[in-house]
Amino acid sequence: MTFEEAYTQLSTIVQRLESENLPLDDALKLFEEGQRLAAYCQEQLNQAELRVTQIVGDGSTSSAE
Repeated sequence: MTFEEAYTQLSTIVQRLESENLPLDDALKLFEEGQRLAAYCQEQLNQAELRVTQIVGDGSTSSAE
């Protein structure tokens, strides 16, 4: 699953939780799925940030030589 796909699913879940009058069990299931997707998205963002930091760090080291 890509970040974009996960984010889209997470957005859909948030909209459903905010706009629909769901039974408690359904709301809990959606909330759990949303938590899983949010954690996945956060991990993807953390990895991207690390890569950018490494690239920028590598670039600044090369230009300093």
